[in-house]
Amino acid sequence: MEHQAAMPAVEPDHLLDYLVFIGRFEPFHNGHAAVARHALGRARRLIVLVGSADTPRTIKNPWTVAERAVMIQSSLADAADRLLIRPLHDHLYNESQWIAAVQRTVADAVRADGGGTGAKIGLIGQDKDASSYYLREFPQWPLVDVRQTETLSATELRRYLFEANRLDSHGGLMLIRANVPAPVFDMLDAFRKNSPVFQQLVAEYHFIEKYRAAWADAPYPPTFVTTDAVVVHSGHVLLVRRRAEPGKGLWALPGGFVGRDESIFASCLRELREETRLKLPAPVLKGSLKHQHVFDHPDRSLRGRTITHAFHFEFPNGELPDVRGGDDADKARWVPVSEALEMGPQLYEDHLHILEFFLGRG
Repeated sequence: MEHQAAMPAVEPDHLLDYLVFIGRFEPFHNGHAAVARHALGRARRLIVLVGSADTPRTIKNPWTVAERAVMIQSSLADAADRLLIRPLHDHLYNESQWIAAVQRTVADAVRADGGGTGAKIGLIGQDKDASSYYLREFPQWPLVDVRQTETLSATELRRYLFEANRLDSHGGLMLIRANVPAPVFDMLDAFRKNSPVFQQLVAEYHFIEKYRAAWADAPYPPTFVTTDAVVVHSGHVLLVRRRAEPGKGLWALPGGFVGRDESIFASCLRELREETRLKLPAPVLKGSLKHQHVFDHPDRSLRGRTITHAFHFEFPNGELPDVRGGDDADKARWVPVSEALEMGPQLYEDHLHILEFFLGRG
């Protein structure tokens, strides 16, 4: 996608009512804090939109939106009354919905703060490379283009944290301490020492590292092909709970890797039978196929470039067939569609977005 529209710049002596700062903040580090401090010098209020608010804990997103909000508030405690922190949900396969969500969330925050329709709003961030494209999606808001303080990236900080239990970890912890505000370091250290979730994330981190290393010598970056089954029956969708890393314990759509000697659709039917023991005959499933779509967001899987072909099967009514976990799933169950669409923090990878695509909300 090309983005040619120029963004108006904020004049140095021009004070705005609100500046909008968008990020994942995994974790909130000194670079983020410097941007926030700069924004507070340019606007009456700072609206912080905390992205990936509906995702499960993974090595990419280890902290909940509530935990990240605490990091931000504690790091900027002297300006807490000027912060408006709001969650922002992902829309991987619908950019327009994400843009609308940003606009709606900002409008709601301004309204709740007592700001009128004439409030002067701007956007703050660093327009540095292709990853900053989102800054150009809001031409109605002048941009404060600011350089972040030199610091380790959030990716590097997470890596040092997950390797902190190794014998030579002291240096890594010191680097974390030097690159995040003191209250954030205290939170990360307590998370490392006391949270039962941390050890599972460490196990996932080492699984992913080993997985990627196994393909490191491939002549080309590998691309994996998988299938997923979205089976909807009488207002319920069929989900399985993952038995092992990555995503151990998370709920997912039945699916898996395509075998070398099978078609993509045959792979979908095989994985569906293996993981749920669903006994509907193949001709019945084929007759109920309503839609299919390819989901290929480059970052949809931590294992590497993974493209999935999802098939939507629809049974409008009738008694729910018996299912039980098998193969890579330790449990299978029918979940009401309304409940499944609210399970973002419990759903594997981009499976919430796949459900939203087929079931009409995304």
